[in-house]
This record gives sequence, C-alpha cells and structure tokens, in this order.
Amino acid sequence: MDADESLRRLAQAAGIEARYWDIRGGLHEASPDTMRALLDALGIAAGTEADSEASLACFAEEKWRNPLPPVIVARENGEIEVPMRLPAGERTIRWTLRLETGGTRTGECDLGALQVEEMGRCGEMSVAQRRLNLAPLPLGYHDLHLAASGEATARLIVAPQRCYLPPKLAAGKCWGLAAQVYALKSPGDWGIGDFAHLRALIDRLAAGGADAVGLNPLHALFLDAPDNASPYSPSSRLFRNPLYLDVTAIPGFSESEEAHALVESPQVACLLRRARDSKFVDYKAVVEVKLAVLQCLYDGFAANHNSRMNESGLAFRAFVDHSGRNLDRFATFQMLSEHFGTHDWLRWPAACRDPEAGLVSELRGRHAERVLFFKYLQWKSEEQLSATAELARRRGMAVGLYNDLAVSVDPASADHWARQDLFVGGASVGAPPDPFNEAGQAWGVVPLNPFRLRACGYEPFIALLRANMRHSGALRIDHVMGWQRLFLIPGGAKPAAGAYVSYPLDDLLAIAALESGRHRCVVIGEDLGTVPAGFRERMAAAHVLSCRVFAFERDGGRFRRPGEYPRLASVSAATHDLATLAGFWGGDDIAAKANLGMFKSLDEEAEAHSGRSADKRMLLQALADEALLPDGVSPSDADRLPWTPELASAVHAYLARSPSLLFLAQLDDLAGEAHQANLPGSTTEYPNWRRRQARMLDELFTDPATQKEIAVIAAERAK
Repeated sequence: MDADESLRRLAQAAGIEARYWDIRGGLHEASPDTMRALLDALGIAAGTEADSEASLACFAEEKWRNPLPPVIVARENGEIEVPMRLPAGERTIRWTLRLETGGTRTGECDLGALQVEEMGRCGEMSVAQRRLNLAPLPLGYHDLHLAASGEATARLIVAPQRCYLPPKLAAGKCWGLAAQVYALKSPGDWGIGDFAHLRALIDRLAAGGADAVGLNPLHALFLDAPDNASPYSPSSRLFRNPLYLDVTAIPGFSESEEAHALVESPQVACLLRRARDSKFVDYKAVVEVKLAVLQCLYDGFAANHNSRMNESGLAFRAFVDHSGRNLDRFATFQMLSEHFGTHDWLRWPAACRDPEAGLVSELRGRHAERVLFFKYLQWKSEEQLSATAELARRRGMAVGLYNDLAVSVDPASADHWARQDLFVGGASVGAPPDPFNEAGQAWGVVPLNPFRLRACGYEPFIALLRANMRHSGALRIDHVMGWQRLFLIPGGAKPAAGAYVSYPLDDLLAIAALESGRHRCVVIGEDLGTVPAGFRERMAAAHVLSCRVFAFERDGGRFRRPGEYPRLASVSAATHDLATLAGFWGGDDIAAKANLGMFKSLDEEAEAHSGRSADKRMLLQALADEALLPDGVSPSDADRLPWTPELASAVHAYLARSPSLLFLAQLDDLAGEAHQANLPGSTTEYPNWRRRQARMLDELFTDPATQKEIAVIAAERAK
C-alpha cells in the first residue's frame, strides 16, 4: 500500500470525505495536506506513511476491543438490536437493563444460539460479533450492563420516529414575527432590548393572533469583550446572555437604595443617556451599567437570602445544584476572564488552561463570591426567560418562543475551555466556495469531535438540546446539515482548503426527536446553502421543518409561487444575513458591499445592480400572478417604483398563502427598516448585531400601517 492510499483509507475511516460536489455541481477533491491536517486535528496520527498505517491498524482493532459500543440508538416500538463483540470461546452472557424510570430487566443468553456475523481480532484474541435482540423498550435513556468473561456497559437510547408538532401547527398554518431582541426599544430603556421588551412584543403579537416569536440566539457572549456581539460566535451555548435581563424586574431592585443611587449617579445616568440615544447598541456602556447594578442586587441577595433557608436562597441553591459542573465551569471561566484581563484562555498561564488544575481550584476559592455572582446572573436569566415563555403560553400562542441554536462556539469560549476533549481544536467550521462567496467562508467557530460525542454517549449533545429547548416552543438549528457533515477548515488554511467530515445524523436526529417530544418543542432545520442529496427528505420524514427563504426560492427565471412551498417548512421573506425588504428594493445591501470594497470590480458591482433590477421585476410579476399588486402598479414599474408599506404587505400576504406550517415576518420589514442585522463577509466594518430599531415598540404597533399588515397576514393564514 503506497503512502497516498494509506492516507486516503485512514481519512475514509475517520469520516473525512475524499470529494464533494459544490452547489453548482463542480467536483472538488480533498488534497493530501487537507486530509493530513484534519486527521491531526481529530487526534489521529498521519504525519508519515508509517503513522497512517499504524492509525489504520488502531481503527481496525478498535472495533473489536470493547464488547459493546458506547451507545446504541434505537427507535420506538421495534426490537432493540445490540451488537456484541465477545471472545470466540464465550458461551453464555447475562445482561441487565436499568430503565430510565428506575425499573430493571434481566436476561441470560446462550451465545451458541446466535449467528456469528463477523470475526475479528483484538491482539492475539479471536473475537466474534453477534447480535442480541431485546424486546421493545419505552422511550428514554437506559443503561445496558453485560456480564460475560468481562463486564461491559452501554447507553441505550430509544427515540420516537418523529419530532414534536403541536396540534394547532400540525393541523393548520401558524404565523409569527422574527426579531433581534437587542434591537427593541422603549422609552427609558437601558440602551438594549431585553426580556421586558420581549414580553411587550409577545403581548402585542398575541393580541393580533400570532403563534410564535422568532429570536436571535440568546447564548452567553463575552462580558469582557462586549463588542464581540455576534450571537453565532458565543462563549457558551448552554447559558444565556445576562445583558437581556430586565434589571428593574429583579426582586430587590425597587427596594435597593444602593441600586437606585447608582442608577441616579451622574456617571451612570450619563452612560444610560448615551446608550439610550445611540443609533446602535453601545455594548460597552450597557455592560458597565448593567453589571454594576446587578452587582448591587446580588450583594443585597447574598446578605438577605443566600445563606438563609428562605424561599429565594433555597431556589438559588437548587438552581446551582441542578446546573452542576457545567454552570460551575462557566462561572469560573467568567471569573478567570476578569482575573487575567482576557477571555482568550490560550493566553492564560498554562496552569489555568485545564479546568481541573490546582491553580484553577485555588482561584475559584479565592474569588468564590465572584463565581457566585456569575451563577446568580444565570439564575435570574433562567427565571426571566421562563416567565417570558410562560406569558406566551398564557396568551395562547401555539409555539411561543422560537429560539435559535448556533452551530458552535468561539475557539476562545467557555464551552471549549470547559470540555476541550469534545472539540476539534485544530480546525474551524465554514462553507465551501459557492456563488454567494467565491472564496468560501470561515465562520470562526470550533467543531465538536464526532468520535468524542459518541464515546460520551452523546451526553453533551443531549445537554445542549435540553438547555436550548427548555423554554422554547420551537428551536431553529443553525446549519442543520452539520448533523450529517460539517465543512472543516484546517487551522491557518483558507476555506477552499477544507473538506467535509461526517457526523452521526441518524443518532443525532433520533435524540432530537426524543428531546423535542419531552420539551414539546418543534425542531426547525436551517437548510440553506449546499444541501446533500436526500437530506431534506430525511428531515421531512422526521418532522424537522425546513427553512424556506423567499429570496432563494426560485424556479428558473421566476420566484416560486405560494402553492409550491412544502408543508413541513418555516417560511420567511429574508433572514438576518440578507437585505430587509426595503433594503432589497433600494439596493442598500449592494451599496454597503460597495462602500466596504467587497466587490472585486466595478463590473461585478454593475452586475449586482442589474441582477437586482431583474429580481425586482420578478417579484412584482409574482405578486401580480397572485393578484396582490397594489392598484396601478405594473412589473415594468420596478425601477421607478419606491418601496411602500403596501408592497411589504403584498409580499407578506404572498408568503402567508403558502401551505407551509409556519410563516415568520421580520420585525424589520414591518418597521420598514432598510439596513440588515448582519452583513456576511464583514466584521467591524459594518454595524453587525448592534443596529437598534428606529421606532419604539409602542409607536410601531400603534401605527395603522403595522396593524393593517398584521391583519393581512393573520387573514391569509386563517384561510
């Protein structure tokens, strides 16, 4: 076997795809350098031919080393097949099954009665693979214990065939509104939208008949670097951003003389005025003010409740105990970020890069109150998010909070520091070159290691779903194709040098179905971009709703008509990464790219303008075919026609007519905002994730034009 063949076989064994077809049908081959770098990132030696052959031998033997796989995933109402790999001379086994509910089942099996499916070797020992069939089990997480010449255990997960759909959603067509929480405004706010604004938005929408409120990810970001505001590059996907706390609603605020004195002090009052008046979220000012006031409230809580056996003290301790090691490490990470002046833990002293290190334990003890403060912030965030979700339920929303789960975390994140073994630290997630970005994309987040996920019995994935489904009526999975394969880019390489790495789709989808049912949470898969053949069909079979965005739904030289949209989908006019309707019509996104020098040439910019003119005519023609064009408007008017609320209403009516189960309008489109939330390809050059709404919530929702547009959407969805 030559060196390249050894490398290719090893890459295949590790799930690295040797080739892929891009969105235009072009074939790309993974180079030997890419395969070698990704294998190294996965912890698999492949530096030389001898390394590759040794690693291949390890892969071959690994299969036979353990009597049971670490985890077995099965579906409900079917026999459970347990693959066993036992010494060829083994004659009988005893098994014990401990059910999640506490019951126990036991049995004994004559191995001679089971067919040998395959033979292999582990060292000098000959090993036979047989399959034990168990009777159907209840849904849940069970533990299988095998007793033969040795002992073995496996997690056994039994999941439903499909994800949860609430009765109203399954039976008809629901609608809602998507909003960037930080962008919401009200008189006297603290310079950023928070849970108070979200509750007000729910009240307004529920009164209009809406069933869902779509949110940007609420993941914890970096308090020491507040301008790192992208919710898709978080510090933790397990915990919340405390900047969304409604500080005035926290028990103790109204009685706290210290908190009120702080808010009314000249320095803080000046910061608040500056933050309120800013066109963009002034994250540094918001962090400074909110953390200072929250510290006052925590001090009062600690003095009056934390050490006492009263209701609040007991509730806090119960939250801390339930959250366990994950919360302890997250709060410790935040304390260490302050202590060392940076959250980039690779710049910390080497002794603190390991969460289990003695120095970490020493610092945690020395700064115990600060660690408790960060736990307190998460407790209050949990309380307020829970109350917000409960409000949506009380107001009759069929879905309620439609939350968003980012694809992964920043390499310098708390999650990565806390569980470094779970991540492929030498690679980042991205996307291959496509018509939207000819150079490919590097998203700057670190991928989970598929081998470690399985070895852990998928516990980290389960914890992730639970943390994000807990108060959600729907959960959008960013780049859901990552459950089947992720495009990984070796550290330091350009996106074009990446390759796809396989992930255990069937297992992850089964676990999502189980947690979806338990949390009564709809699963929505963001399936935009390069979608593998057959992937959407598999998602639909599992009742994972597809994301269908009007801008991309085309058939040749036309936009797809409403009746051509799939039923199992969430439909919207755009996303946070695309131009708003007004921005699309006025070319705001094209102008922004031109101002930032994102076009390669003047000809490319001219092509963008020409293509937009054609798209505008296509849009008006689509509306005309549905008899939705305002009187006196013709598709030929596209380049002369200004954008109006009537046109926005027509687009929303068009999409609301689709048979898809859920339609989401964007708050930015109802408000007539011209600028999008995020401009892909830019970082600090464009005000990503910080633009505030131009109008207050009350002003927007009392506007007759907004009320009329909501009524049109509700009427179309009710047909």
